[in-house]
Amino acid sequence: MRLRDDSFLEATVVGPGRIEVLTGSLAVEADPKRRVEVGAEALLVGRHGSCQLVVDDRRVSSVHAEVVATERGVRLRDLSSKNGTFIQGVRVGEVFLTHRARIKLGETTLAFEPSKGPRAVEEVSSFGPLVGQSHEMRALFGRLRRIAATELTVLVGGETGTGKELLARAIHLGSPRAKGPFVVVDCGSIPQTLAEATLFGHEKGAFTGATERRASPFVEADGGTIFLDELGELPVDLQPKLLRALAERRIKPVGSNTYRPVDVRVVAATRRDLVREVNDGVFRSDLFFRVAEVRVDLPPLRARLDDIPALVRRLLADLGAESAFSRVTDESLSRLRRHDWPGNVRELRSAVAVTLALTDPGEPLEISPSSGGLAELAPSRAEASSPSDPQSPAAFKDAKQAALAGFERDYFMRLSDACQGNVSEMARRSGLERAHVRMYLRRHELADRSRGS
Repeated sequence: MRLRDDSFLEATVVGPGRIEVLTGSLAVEADPKRRVEVGAEALLVGRHGSCQLVVDDRRVSSVHAEVVATERGVRLRDLSSKNGTFIQGVRVGEVFLTHRARIKLGETTLAFEPSKGPRAVEEVSSFGPLVGQSHEMRALFGRLRRIAATELTVLVGGETGTGKELLARAIHLGSPRAKGPFVVVDCGSIPQTLAEATLFGHEKGAFTGATERRASPFVEADGGTIFLDELGELPVDLQPKLLRALAERRIKPVGSNTYRPVDVRVVAATRRDLVREVNDGVFRSDLFFRVAEVRVDLPPLRARLDDIPALVRRLLADLGAESAFSRVTDESLSRLRRHDWPGNVRELRSAVAVTLALTDPGEPLEISPSSGGLAELAPSRAEASSPSDPQSPAAFKDAKQAALAGFERDYFMRLSDACQGNVSEMARRSGLERAHVRMYLRRHELADRSRGS
């Protein structure tokens, strides 16, 4: 067991700098005047009038593709379009353009022209509590710093546990509204029958059970920022009312005839592929463009494993033990890099917290991916010391597997009861993807207790 040396430590601390990205232009070949310059801000291509490059073609999806400059070239990404994006007859999902190219969308051909030279953009090593050393994250942090200073609405995408709420709070704290309130609305936990009253407030007696007046979270966030978490879970019939509230900057509580103006900045987040849902007609396109003036996608932890040392250092600092980072072993960090992290940074945070709590001061920190997952399942010291024959390896293994299975079942049974069987809420609380939650429910024959998948 070897502790990290100083050279490794230095490699994880990266200061602010510049990164060169390859830019270019994209134009409709039949009408070269319809052209956009592609830079570090992602641009949307599609049939909808709010796209930065509008393509009037019935075979092109409402929101068809995205282009953005990166250090590897201009990234062209198909956004779950119905008829696909093609280059030289090959359907592409995501490609990096570095040379001239002709791109086919429906019956329309777009011409890509790269710039003569790369463009330098700002990159920083952190944004608020968020840290990273990969070029992708450092460029994102530089972009977020510019976004925070504006009043633009922001839509944050990413899997469960990637830090969407943390990012939203960092945007708020980096904005001119930092001294105002930051209010979180979890759209995924709003009962459909009470959705409008929960979002916009209600008057006393407005409906059965409304025994007192309740203010809207938009009112509570007045002068600050409102964070609409899991926007994609919002009931469909509430979408036009939310759109009207955002467009007019005023809300009307249930049971009231009076509109109240509100001064809020909106940051929303979702795990869903809202672009696909827009193209499928499930999510309103006008609401999407209203909340997505700027789009930010947080990558899963498995796509940024080189950021793990910096993340572990920050998580230990958040736990009041920054100096403990010197006790984290190389073997431990290598092990963390080999894990696929279904719970993302939230799972890593739990693993770090459990290891720190259970390791004696001065001892090496051997952080294991399983630490976080077993935190609430771990048996007590008394239970752990009760196997009938501790000297038998086979008996220990069997006892360990039996104990783990028992605690897994107990954990997910209690979690299901606490969330009333709602799989989305269970995933949010546990820090796991819904697919993993369902897997555990099936494994322990608890699937019939779940709903809302």
